[in-house]
Amino acid sequence: MHTPAEATEPSSSARVARAGYWLYAGHLLSLFSIAASSILLGLTILSLPWTARRRPALNWQSLAPLTIPLAAYVLLLVGAIFASYDPRMSVGSLRELFTLAALPLGPLLVRGERDVRRLVDALLAVATLLACAGLAQYLFGYGGIDRRIRGPFSHYMTFSGFLLIADLLLVASMLCAGRWRSPWRWLALAAINVALLGSLTRGAWVALGLTLTALLLVRAPRWLLAWIPAALLLTVLAPVPILHRVLSITDLRDTSNYDRLCMLDAGLAMIAERPLFGLGPDLVKRRYPIYRDPTAPRYHVPHLHNSLLQLAAERGLPALASYLALTGAAFWIAWRRYRSEGREGPRADLYLGVMLALLAFNLAGLFENNWGDTEVQRALLFVLAIPFCLTANPAAVSVPGPPDG
Repeated sequence: MHTPAEATEPSSSARVARAGYWLYAGHLLSLFSIAASSILLGLTILSLPWTARRRPALNWQSLAPLTIPLAAYVLLLVGAIFASYDPRMSVGSLRELFTLAALPLGPLLVRGERDVRRLVDALLAVATLLACAGLAQYLFGYGGIDRRIRGPFSHYMTFSGFLLIADLLLVASMLCAGRWRSPWRWLALAAINVALLGSLTRGAWVALGLTLTALLLVRAPRWLLAWIPAALLLTVLAPVPILHRVLSITDLRDTSNYDRLCMLDAGLAMIAERPLFGLGPDLVKRRYPIYRDPTAPRYHVPHLHNSLLQLAAERGLPALASYLALTGAAFWIAWRRYRSEGREGPRADLYLGVMLALLAFNLAGLFENNWGDTEVQRALLFVLAIPFCLTANPAAVSVPGPPDG
């Protein structure tokens, strides 16, 4: 006969398991406040001895495509610090390890389709609210090129980077899972995309346009011709500031475009000088004037406005390769499973969302250092973890939720 204490044990384990899930979810859903997100991520890590124990054992071997490049990335970060021109300044970059811990925490605490879908939907709801907050800033004098909308974030690039990831997860959910009938998803799609336009962030626009073009090539090539009337409609209806930004994308006379070319030249010179371990983490900003083209508009820059270039210049080409292996592995696994589900399976939208978000993130990273933006990086780490969360051993007590739909 079971004692009362034994009878209540499953319920107690369920509560502890749910606490780990919600702490992890909380750090993602509070990205609009980096302090709150960090506190919740810290609590997630500190509670692991209790929360992870209430979950079935995880098959870590199945996570090798994720953990091996992540381990290489971490080791190369440490190597770059030791080889740095100024190790004392570079050692501060070890704080990135705190954020990177969120990647293995994903499959550990978020198990199975229901857990993943619940968190993705919550993230989309938060993104919609943040987009509305950004649009509301128009009422307070925001909207011009010198005062762009940014929602509750500290920078418009962070705002657009976060919305870009959410936007493509949303597009995939509507395209594959039949959720296009949901009114709130259409409202979310409108709010997020209007906010993206209003942020005047050209890199995000280019990444979104190219990613959607790739999506049409894969799923519906005949619809590619629809881009022509869509572009004409945008030209006719777009407000002047947005139209001006669109036309300036390929204009080399644009100061910011030319400045990025100068940064590219300087970054390549940095890599050529120290290809193995780079200048050292956090040193590109400090040493940029040494490599700067004399005609560059700015003497000082915070970074090279290119995630791949920034990684290689700071930490070397092997570190860049480890990052590409990390994102490439998640993309490849998502692609394989997407195809194995016949492109219309019950989880196809999640796999497609991973691929679209990763593609858009890296395309946007050619124009902005979004991997170095903590809020955007944390959102992407969850995206990287999704294919592994979906195949992790389902928890004995999963987080309850409503049926999908």
